[in-house]
Amino acid sequence: MTSPTDAGLRRARRPAWAGRNYTLLTAAAIATNLGSQGALIASAFAVLESGGDAGDVGLVAAARTIPLVLFLLVGGALADRLPRHRVMVAANTLNCLSQAAFAALVLTGDPLLWQMMALAALGGTGHAFFSPASEGMLMSSVSGEQAGRAFALYRMSMHGAGIGGAALGGALIAVLGPGWVLAIDSAAFLVAGSLRAFLDVSHIPARAPGGGMLADLRDGWREFVGRPWLWTIVVQFAVVNAVVVAAEAVYGPLVARDELGGAGPWGLALAAFGAGTVGGALVMMRWKPRRLLLAGTLCVFPLALPSAGLAVPLPAVGLALVMFLTGLSVEVFGVSWMTALHQEIPEEKLSRVSAYDMLGSIGMIPVATALAGPAESAFGRSTALWGCSALIVLLTAAVLTVPDVRRLTRRRTSKTERASVAPAAAAAVSADAESAVGRPG
Repeated sequence: MTSPTDAGLRRARRPAWAGRNYTLLTAAAIATNLGSQGALIASAFAVLESGGDAGDVGLVAAARTIPLVLFLLVGGALADRLPRHRVMVAANTLNCLSQAAFAALVLTGDPLLWQMMALAALGGTGHAFFSPASEGMLMSSVSGEQAGRAFALYRMSMHGAGIGGAALGGALIAVLGPGWVLAIDSAAFLVAGSLRAFLDVSHIPARAPGGGMLADLRDGWREFVGRPWLWTIVVQFAVVNAVVVAAEAVYGPLVARDELGGAGPWGLALAAFGAGTVGGALVMMRWKPRRLLLAGTLCVFPLALPSAGLAVPLPAVGLALVMFLTGLSVEVFGVSWMTALHQEIPEEKLSRVSAYDMLGSIGMIPVATALAGPAESAFGRSTALWGCSALIVLLTAAVLTVPDVRRLTRRRTSKTERASVAPAAAAAVSADAESAVGRPG
């Protein structure tokens, strides 16, 4: 039996900012990332083993992405209207059931393409409702000066679980087949949903009756466009994410095949990127830059390096080093971005604002990946890759001309204290703090 002294020692060893909700959210995120990263690989192999080709793999991936784009804003409004943990549990339940059905189809026979597309669409729908609720719940679970450290540890846990999940999933597909990996992902959603069911939302103020879903979306939109630092960075990353994905998902494997000797060097580069994100999270657990968005935006410039490295192309070791630096830099931006949202956005609007952020971050990715092939044919692969790098540099430099991006500072006020400050006054506080010296994905 555990004594009160033992329990007290365990509580003492846990940092004050790692409260019950934060611990549950982190544990659940580890579970889902362990399962989901392997499941992404498994779904592609399930399509191929059923007789499909690369085009069919793309159709299943598109079937997952389309409902994510369609329902993301609705999910954000719903998460700000209902208790967020209930939305998260319902979405996890949908993902659990859809992956279980996908696994059963693969294990019991030859699944048809339309069946796999339908189940992938259900998974994307669950993700659309889950993500804004999860973002809002995470941000409401931490407060004070240690918020950045909490976000860094959370992201490091997610990235570490994703790296491990991809490696474990690939190994299990080779040994057991894709069906069992999909079944494991279903079980991971069950575990995660069970953990999230125990989240405590008693500290979150009750939602005031609103004027309906459209009114909620308009309110979130006003919050979004009323902050220049917010919408300009989201617009920036709409393009940045699109060209990064096009370069790495389309051109990267082609360069590896034609110039680097096969898939091995590209796999090494992607692994180095994952290691870099973990390293970046470790850095942000100790570093708390005063000018959040300035530090974060400066760290977006290295995202231009992988496209340039592929255009040259660099040898495998050089490309891996570039990808490691990119992973580290993008994590500095990611933690800074989450800390800024946590500090500046009222708690009751977090999920809606996060939904607009996420929609901007993914909205142009299908367009960019679709245009990658024609761009290579028209301009050549090297020129297209240099174009990707140039877009990232130009857009990031443009964002730095926005005064709020340069001036927004880390504040020490609590969540409750700053929630009572009107947006215009909050901006004035930020500007005044900077007077002495002068986003999404």
